[in-house]
Amino acid sequence: MDTRPLELFLTLAETLHFGRTSRLCHVSPSAVSRSIRQLETELGTPLFYRDNRRVSLTREGERFRDYARQALSDWRTIRLALQDEQQVLRGELSLYCSVTASYSFLHDMLSSFRQNFPRIEIKLHTGDPAQAVERVLAGTEDIAIGARPAQLPTGIAFHPITRSALLFIAPASQPQLAERLTGEAEAEAWRHVPMILSEEGLARERTDRWFRDLSLRPEIYAQVSGNEAIVSMVSLGFGVGVVPQIVLDNSPLAGRIRILDVNPQLAPYEVGLFTLEKRLSEPLIDAFWHQQALSTP
Repeated sequence: MDTRPLELFLTLAETLHFGRTSRLCHVSPSAVSRSIRQLETELGTPLFYRDNRRVSLTREGERFRDYARQALSDWRTIRLALQDEQQVLRGELSLYCSVTASYSFLHDMLSSFRQNFPRIEIKLHTGDPAQAVERVLAGTEDIAIGARPAQLPTGIAFHPITRSALLFIAPASQPQLAERLTGEAEAEAWRHVPMILSEEGLARERTDRWFRDLSLRPEIYAQVSGNEAIVSMVSLGFGVGVVPQIVLDNSPLAGRIRILDVNPQLAPYEVGLFTLEKRLSEPLIDAFWHQQALSTP
């Protein structure tokens, strides 16, 4: 059974952006357009309104979204039920995380999981952790690792793994800049500091709020996808960045940056697993979820 058209539709219904959908699903924008047009032809009705500025679901598209979600869930459930082989779980789980998370957490997670469930294959995708919840909501991934947002979206289950400080970092090659910014934050000191920040996500939200409290807008030098790229650009002297402590703990460039002791500090965030609540009863996700619940305090 080819479920790809439904997966593409659900991703587009979540992002409402053809370009972002193509990146999340690793296909070209034209392939996304063709798949949606084919669905609309088969159904005999438009699923999306499109113009040069925006994409939105039609009323029929909203109804089809409910069907597509249920159809994919039912397909996964029946496929696993029919694959019961001497009560040994087998199948495939898709897992999404950042590069940092892949070498910070996955070895411990997967080594015991693979030992207990050798027939379950893991399909790993890496990318910007800010997209973790979005990819789970869209049905693109079964499970994702990321930072817990201040407000969990409806229908999302979260299991904590660790907490990480959120840090301002400066180039080690510019000690005068670091000295000027250390201590109690003052608007004048930060007014023209070039900032290298995430395009989106919790770290960006908290940094923007921190600058608003100073009655400043950050002077953006670059907006990047992924924390590793922020460390790289800061180490080269392009500006000041904000990254989680766990990124620095595993970065080969940690010796080329300096952590700023700034007050007020940014609030730490909680890193953990995301999946859809309604899928927790599925055998493969249940096995993975309970394995981590047993191994995490």
